[in-house]
Amino acid sequence: MKDLPTRSEASGADAPDGFLGSYLETLSMVERLHRLLLDVIKDEFERLGVIDINPVQALLLFNVGNNVLTAGELKSRGYYQGSNVSYNLKKLVEAGYMHHERCSVDRRAVRVRLTERGAQIRRVVADLFGRHANGIARRDVLPDGRITEINADLRALESYWTEQIRYIY
Repeated sequence: MKDLPTRSEASGADAPDGFLGSYLETLSMVERLHRLLLDVIKDEFERLGVIDINPVQALLLFNVGNNVLTAGELKSRGYYQGSNVSYNLKKLVEAGYMHHERCSVDRRAVRVRLTERGAQIRRVVADLFGRHANGIARRDVLPDGRITEINADLRALESYWTEQIRYIY
């Protein structure tokens, strides 16, 4: 059995001065950015009069793209805050945004792909993201190369967290 962390280890007292506060700010920012992304998608759909799909479902459609995936594969490609991927997939199938079929090899697995209606929603989200990318570049919100550095930093954090999860088991 592993030793439990000491109180100072659990509280982050060994972290370099100021690093814990910056780390907590980063955690908060990641969560706020995801919520804000969902709000941005929601506002776009309201502007277009799309009322039968929510932002999480739109991200699911966006992440499926032209692929045929299982629910597990789709879940691993994106983070769907506070959502049940299987429930949302069922709703998307019922609303005509996705086709689903049992996998011929593993009858327990269901594979999904977009219908033309789902592909239209995916294009709406892709266009929204494209407009944002152009606006960010045009306004120099993130100077040249900065987005690449941010992505590298976030990948490093993702790798660290993944390692921590694997370490537990």
